[in-house]
Amino acid sequence: MISRGERLLSLAIVTPSMLAIAIFVYGFILWSTRVSVSAWKGLLPDYSFVGLDNFKNLLFNDPRFIIDIRNTVIFTVVFVGGSLIFGLTLAILLDQGLRGESFFRSLYLFPMAISFIVTGVVWRWLMNPAMGSRMSGLNLLFDNMGLDFLINRWYTTPNWGIASIALAAIWQMSGYVMAMYIGGLRGIPHELREAARVDGASEPQIYRHIVLPMLWPVTLSALIILGHISLKVFDLIVAVVGKQLPLDVPAIYMWQTTFDGYFFGRGAAIGILLLISVAVLIIPYLIYTLRQENQL
Repeated sequence: MISRGERLLSLAIVTPSMLAIAIFVYGFILWSTRVSVSAWKGLLPDYSFVGLDNFKNLLFNDPRFIIDIRNTVIFTVVFVGGSLIFGLTLAILLDQGLRGESFFRSLYLFPMAISFIVTGVVWRWLMNPAMGSRMSGLNLLFDNMGLDFLINRWYTTPNWGIASIALAAIWQMSGYVMAMYIGGLRGIPHELREAARVDGASEPQIYRHIVLPMLWPVTLSALIILGHISLKVFDLIVAVVGKQLPLDVPAIYMWQTTFDGYFFGRGAAIGILLLISVAVLIIPYLIYTLRQENQL
């Protein structure tokens, strides 16, 4: 039985963390919400209540925010889909019992150890859109290999340039997804696969009807993690191309609106919209997880 002194000690240990979260997370969320419904523009605070005008102007009267939403959707689809496909492929290959598995696992996980800023600096050179004598990076590699059809303008491509930025994110996060899938694959009983082979099932059928359905919880977790990263992406895009309207996303718009334009009301509104989008993605997952735990 836990004594009163141990309870007080435990409470004293967790209290500072609880206070920090209450102030710097939930307190700032409430403050940002208050600012988002105000007319604050300029260095002097102005808490005049304007209701949902800032949100309405963003969603219905702001062409730049519409571009941000389009770019976010493209980036999310390419990034999440590519990371899941490459991560699952690498996990299946490493699950075959190949020699040097630990080396390759560490190699694929290495990009996860660096920041998006470093990734952006490296891929800015790899995706150099210059042509002719100034060609470098991947375009130069394709040129030397005779793969001229792969040479392109990368992030300067109209409308779809944001998809090339997602390639850098895929390179960084695929190893993390691979590690998640390896854990899921190692948790599938080997007897299930052997029983399917005895019944005459081919390897593609085993993965389609047994392995992939049992990996659904891992896929859902990876989908949530990658999804919330893509919704608030900022540093990777800034490191690659800076702040350019064709590759703009809500996080960059929020930064420029708040700290460059001093329109704190609109900037806070963008931040709240980002928070809502992440919450819409994560809260159903948390509810699903709690229900699964209660059923065990």
